[in-house]
Amino acid sequence: MTRAYRVSEANEAKLRVDKWLWAARFFKTRSLAAHAVEAGKVLVNGARVKPAKALKPGDELQIRTPVFEYTVRVAQLAERRGSATLAAQLYAETDESRRKREAARRERIEREPGIRGRPTKRTRRQLQKLRGDPW
Repeated sequence: MTRAYRVSEANEAKLRVDKWLWAARFFKTRSLAAHAVEAGKVLVNGARVKPAKALKPGDELQIRTPVFEYTVRVAQLAERRGSATLAAQLYAETDESRRKREAARRERIEREPGIRGRPTKRTRRQLQKLRGDPW
């Protein structure tokens, strides 16, 4: 283990939900994780909880992010945020969740073919002409 990424010891077998979601890299900031928990986008063992709810290894979380839905089982607790490879060791995603996420990713790619990113100057002018924008 690296110094910056400390896994909690057995005597500290509990950690706040929002802190764990941030450390496991499901949300970019801890406040985003707390807002998601408050909004009911994170369920612990099938129930709505508050951000200060204590998690322990073995708990099952259902997490809805803007892009995907995850169902994971907590494997370890970590108080600090580490690299993505270390964060992936904090949980085990269920097979059904992984299949649903891959299907949603494929559907999203199929639904949005074509233009990606910022339009070119020529494309922007064509779009403005179609919309009837004077400029």
